[in-house]
Amino acid sequence: MKILIISDYRDTQAAKPEAAFVIGLKQRGAHVDVITYADTQYEKAFLNAGIQILPNHPTKKFDRKFIRYLRELTRERSYNIYYLFNSRAIINGIFAAYSLDVKVVLYRGYTGNIHWYDPTAYFKYLNPRVDKIICIAQSIEEYLHKQWFFDKRKAVTINKGHDPAWYQDISPLELDVFGIPKNAFVVACMGNARPFKGIKYLLQATNECADLADLHLLLIGRDMSKGNLHNMMETSAMSTRIHLTGWRDDVLSILASCHSFVLPSIGGEAITKSLIEAMSMGLAPIATDISGNKGLVIHRQNGLTIPSKNPTAIADAIRALYQQRNLVSAYGNAAKEHIAKHFHTSRTVDETFRLFEELLRG
Repeated sequence: MKILIISDYRDTQAAKPEAAFVIGLKQRGAHVDVITYADTQYEKAFLNAGIQILPNHPTKKFDRKFIRYLRELTRERSYNIYYLFNSRAIINGIFAAYSLDVKVVLYRGYTGNIHWYDPTAYFKYLNPRVDKIICIAQSIEEYLHKQWFFDKRKAVTINKGHDPAWYQDISPLELDVFGIPKNAFVVACMGNARPFKGIKYLLQATNECADLADLHLLLIGRDMSKGNLHNMMETSAMSTRIHLTGWRDDVLSILASCHSFVLPSIGGEAITKSLIEAMSMGLAPIATDISGNKGLVIHRQNGLTIPSKNPTAIADAIRALYQQRNLVSAYGNAAKEHIAKHFHTSRTVDETFRLFEELLRG
């Protein structure tokens, strides 16, 4: 089995599960080469694992020079699987694969935005040259099945795994650097504030739980005060208890000092990384019941699930944890165990390796 992976490994934290998966494939006995950008943060880890890095990631869609390079490289090294992770890799990889004896496997980590009537979809996920699409959540597979002319045998769900060891021995950060007093009850929310993240509903909820005197909300990530969100924070009844961190590279240390994590997303996401990280850190999760995160938070077993676009439901869930602190630790411990058992990176490696074996036999 000779696999060529094309992806972006420049962001250390975001790419960590994927990089561990790549190394896991190598350890299972596959020959793995990686095409990525020259400044990858995982160069040393890949090289130590015996994985060759080819710093020649395509710089645009329909990159003729790259397509020629990839075809020549494939003939030279006899790759039998391309695993393509992003738009530039997918479009160029598919074009390069035509007339070559290589299987084309695509990664899909987002629910939605693929439509059978959109001509551009046939350059990527609906292209007939694609052999398999690995979906990180069942909701993505189900969404693809709804597209006309789509061969349902191509989509398969394999969750993106995490390693519990990544979340051990994390030193908590003192939250007074953000103006949060000691002994506060801290609810965190993390991500880049795009519309589908539902941050506005979380901010609306703060007006309904402002009576909880030592409750503080910590927003971690980019653009949390962008546009109307800033006005909502300023006019919130909890305005002095809403804190922004901006982008941080020490998010696990920040989470280690929080009690609960809220994911107010309204759709689109699939197996949200920030939610997995918070659960792995032992925070009690509150998450909307969007299809992409089905199976992560089990209501009243390892956290609370709530309907999306519902500020009152968010406020009620926060209030329940605030008033019943025993649930915070109980849900937090159960959340950590759930991720370790059902979303371990070794499981992702095993399922993908078996899929590749079946694909090559078929």
